[in-house]
Amino acid sequence: MTITFDDFLKVDIRVGTVTEVRVNETARKPALVLTIDFGTEIGTRTTSAQITEHYDAESLRGRQVAAVINFPPKQIAKVRSEVLVLGFADAEGGIVLVHPDRPVPDGGRLH
Repeated sequence: MTITFDDFLKVDIRVGTVTEVRVNETARKPALVLTIDFGTEIGTRTTSAQITEHYDAESLRGRQVAAVINFPPKQIAKVRSEVLVLGFADAEGGIVLVHPDRPVPDGGRLH
């Protein structure tokens, strides 16, 4: 399916810094609950992400990640997931997160 550039611009992809991480104990599949700081304009948002193959709390705290911030919130077990962190599946299906290769201001939009 082909989309227009205007369609692409409707997806609000921002960068934020992971400030808190915990295991989502109530999720059906292993998942982590991330609190992500998107800067003063957007604030912090929470998400549940199935990224346990490659990440734990220690490796995520302080890391910048890319996320879609304008999807409607979704209930995942007992967690209100407000954003969708972005990643690619590796050869075994584990998710590898998308992140900038240099520090950028939190809240910055993907161009």
